[in-house]
Amino acid sequence: MKSLQVGTYEIFWLNGGAFELDGGTMFGPVPKIIWSKRYPVDQENYIRLVATPLLIKGPGVTILIESGIGNKLTDKQRKIFRIQQEWDLPAELSSLGIDRQDIDTVILTHGDWDHASGIVMHNQEEKPELTFANARHYLQRSEWDDIRRPNTRAASSYWPHNFDLLAESDNLILVDDEVIVAPGITLCRTGGHTRGHQAIKIDSEGQRAIHMGDLMPTHAHLNPLWVMAYDNYPLEVIDRKRELTKWAVNAEAWVLFYHNPFLSACCFSPEGTITKQWPPAADT
Repeated sequence: MKSLQVGTYEIFWLNGGAFELDGGTMFGPVPKIIWSKRYPVDQENYIRLVATPLLIKGPGVTILIESGIGNKLTDKQRKIFRIQQEWDLPAELSSLGIDRQDIDTVILTHGDWDHASGIVMHNQEEKPELTFANARHYLQRSEWDDIRRPNTRAASSYWPHNFDLLAESDNLILVDDEVIVAPGITLCRTGGHTRGHQAIKIDSEGQRAIHMGDLMPTHAHLNPLWVMAYDNYPLEVIDRKRELTKWAVNAEAWVLFYHNPFLSACCFSPEGTITKQWPPAADT
């Protein structure tokens, strides 16, 4: 499994499942005749998405960003979300010589099911347990407040069984706005997609990367005005994506993706073209 090197950190993308959603919801107000030129869509208007947790290995730290779709979906949910590939995070980690108990930090950009369902897994006895029992789990406090007391819109995506065991444990770390979780790795609240959505910046030995979560789910969402129907605060998405994209371009930073099945990371020029990608085009 190849990794992207950012300073002292290695970044791996792991299989956390794959699914399909309606393309119109993923591109919101953008006409299909425009977005379909940049992202493939099938005859039923569905597009393929992945859920690839990012493993970050560095001196003294083993960090996981996002957790995949988990192994707790019901048959009805599997049908609704058109599951194409199963979650297999423990096996993915094992292939790298890492046990799930070795993960010391888990970061969730937000609490939606496709990012957080891997936090609690069913064991061989079909009983729930924390997947990463030794890890600190970082969330913005405002996000956690909404997870535990969701409004009508959010309730369909914040599933209590993904968080109940975490709430009962000592593993939950709630933060406000900006915090450094490891040398050069900073969390910052963005809002937009959800009220407490957060991004992750990496700055190590003069090299930089950023994971914007669902502010930029795929490379096709670069345009700040291309927001999703799933975004709770679209005007915030526009402002924050414009700000963070400008930072990424000026810093020549890698933009890291979680949902993108075509490339895991890329760098953008000021004009919005992809200047380099990971994996390199020859490897895809």
